[in-house]
Amino acid sequence: MSDVERLSQMIQAARRIVVFTGAGISTESGIPDFRSPGGIWSRMQPIYFQEFLSDVEKRREAWERAFSGRAGWTGRSPNAGHFAVARLVGAGKASSVITQNVDNLHQDSGVPAEKVIELHGNASYAACLACGLRHELAELKVRFEAGGELPSCQQCGGVVKTATISFGQPMPEGPMARAQEETLACDLFLVLGSSLVVYPAASFPPMAKHRGARLAIVNREPTEQDAIADLVVHGEIGPVMSAAVPAN
Repeated sequence: MSDVERLSQMIQAARRIVVFTGAGISTESGIPDFRSPGGIWSRMQPIYFQEFLSDVEKRREAWERAFSGRAGWTGRSPNAGHFAVARLVGAGKASSVITQNVDNLHQDSGVPAEKVIELHGNASYAACLACGLRHELAELKVRFEAGGELPSCQQCGGVVKTATISFGQPMPEGPMARAQEETLACDLFLVLGSSLVVYPAASFPPMAKHRGARLAIVNREPTEQDAIADLVVHGEIGPVMSAAVPAN
């Protein structure tokens, strides 16, 4: 039996799957990852959260990156891996998708927004850091390009930032708590395209395993948690998941 066939059997046997996705699922949509050669942080230095807050020029640079699309996080389409995950959710097999990605592609593939737990936020919109009001990037871009106006909250005047979690910014308590709750309740924890080196997110697979869930990892490269997994498949996410979760 092939590894993909074993994965398909594990999925069929599971009653409550949690899917955990990292950059590897979205590179097949043309979105660069973070740390590999040619990745985002090899081309531009990250702007830390405190820099964004305290330095107007850093804030301006951050918005120039966001509006120009230089980081490459938005404007792409879901791929076969995303659609396979959406099929799992749509069939009631997967209760949630925990993602380290900020590209909104799970929602674009048909996963209901309430089923997606975003650990690192979302780059497709902005939010006020004071009151939380959502702001659409297209509206902010018009004023920025017309007069160089740095985005501020339409409601309270607070600082507005893309709804991503920057370096140095606290992890969001709500999504982290939801992710832990889902992790502890699943019977199959399925990792897709994560190197599993970024904590605290990388603590969820061993947490699920310790609770008695099976652990499957699909990734192009080995991870530090392969040794504890029940199944490891090294391959492209889209083809592997399309075979393991075929469309009707």
